[in-house]
Amino acid sequence: MQGDEMALAAAAAQPRVSGALRTPLYHQIYLILRQKIVDGIYPFDGRLPGEQDLVEIYGVSRITAKRALDELAAEGLVVRERGRGTRVRYRAPAAPLRSSVEGLLENLLAMGLETEVKLVEFDYVAASEPVAVALECGPGELVQRALRVRMIDGQPFSHLTTYVPEDIGRQFDAADLSETALLALLERSGVEVSSATQTITATLADASAATHLEVDIGAALLMVSRIVRDQSGRPIEFITALYRPDRYQYRMVLSRVHGKDRNVWETSGDGTGDRQSDAGMPSPRNS
Repeated sequence: MQGDEMALAAAAAQPRVSGALRTPLYHQIYLILRQKIVDGIYPFDGRLPGEQDLVEIYGVSRITAKRALDELAAEGLVVRERGRGTRVRYRAPAAPLRSSVEGLLENLLAMGLETEVKLVEFDYVAASEPVAVALECGPGELVQRALRVRMIDGQPFSHLTTYVPEDIGRQFDAADLSETALLALLERSGVEVSSATQTITATLADASAATHLEVDIGAALLMVSRIVRDQSGRPIEFITALYRPDRYQYRMVLSRVHGKDRNVWETSGDGTGDRQSDAGMPSPRNS
């Protein structure tokens, strides 16, 4: 089966759309097709289903189908040409770099060395309650705050907000943070990084994230919150990282372990993107 035929056949397996949802039908179709383009199901220069195909697949009007394709064209993901149909113009990023969960801190350092960074904000601020809880300091205590955007091949993929205790932060300045990975700066300051705990969830892009990651306000993002500790267990960094899901993925591998009286699932995870970033999640257990 040729590429165009495979892409059209894939449309038959598309999720359904529903008029019962608050999201307009054309936007539901747009979102479905957009995800298929990002995932590579519709490859570069591949042909998307035409307006009549979408009418038959989703049971919508031709006007709705046309508007969905026009939305993709307006975003630059496709081009619509008379006689050639709708062709994909999105090129997927290069294959991501992957590594195991055991090397989390080393992988984070490697990412800092292998990607470009832009320092957007740098200052000392009073710790808010969530920051104070994370860094185990008093609310209102002075902490270093920095906002950075990481890029690969000139394209932004992460929006990083970090907080560091003042006594550690004073060991380096904004110029240092513009040129050197934060973990490397912490180690250069005499801090021995020992462990990290993190949570992973999803969020929507606010104005800052949308601007710096070049996405729409309200776009879905992967959010990682991490607390890094030194050998004594003291929190020495609190970071909230927002990632574009089309340029960064987090993957978990489950392996079955047989116990005496129950089966247990153990996990290993890796952060995958244009460069390795995050890893490590608590192991879920099924009795």
